[in-house]
Amino acid sequence: MKQSIDTSTIEADLKSCLDVLRRGGLILYPTDTIWGIGCDATNAEAVARVYALKQRDDSKAMLVLIDDVERLDHYVVDVPYIAAELIDVAVKPLTIIYDGAFNVAHNLLGDRDSLGIRVTRERFTNELCRRLGHPLVSTSANLSGRPAPAVWRDIDPAIVAGVDYAVNYRRDDNSPASPSNIIRLAADGTFKIIR
Repeated sequence: MKQSIDTSTIEADLKSCLDVLRRGGLILYPTDTIWGIGCDATNAEAVARVYALKQRDDSKAMLVLIDDVERLDHYVVDVPYIAAELIDVAVKPLTIIYDGAFNVAHNLLGDRDSLGIRVTRERFTNELCRRLGHPLVSTSANLSGRPAPAVWRDIDPAIVAGVDYAVNYRRDDNSPASPSNIIRLAADGTFKIIR
């Protein structure tokens, strides 16, 4: 059963998250998919802290969230013409891996300066990204090699203890959740389905 929306809780969480993110801290938050660990995607030290907390090899990619498709050209050199249409018609959350990413921490970039970006439609994360004004790292709230937590109660206590702020909003939401679909999109508009 979904938690009723308490706007005062959302606003308090947003303010706390922004304070932590702007100081280079880590947050634990609900996304449009599963619970995630996040930081300011332009802060390389914060990104390194996320890898350390997850005990994850920094060669494994993490994605970022943005609030609007119009922001893509702030982070991708050559946004493929079909990107906006794919995002618009997606039924479930869609992460697109683009080549030629920039304006983010260097330790987020993969081969060919690739980066997974998702335009979030979920109310809380969309507003958080909008107010932050930067992409938000979004990686599953689990230790490397362990299952991703679909609901709050599944999150490892080591993850909760390792962040600087854990969001209160949606902790009681036990609705089924799953990771996003992922595609890799080339500059010419061709794409490959990853998940």
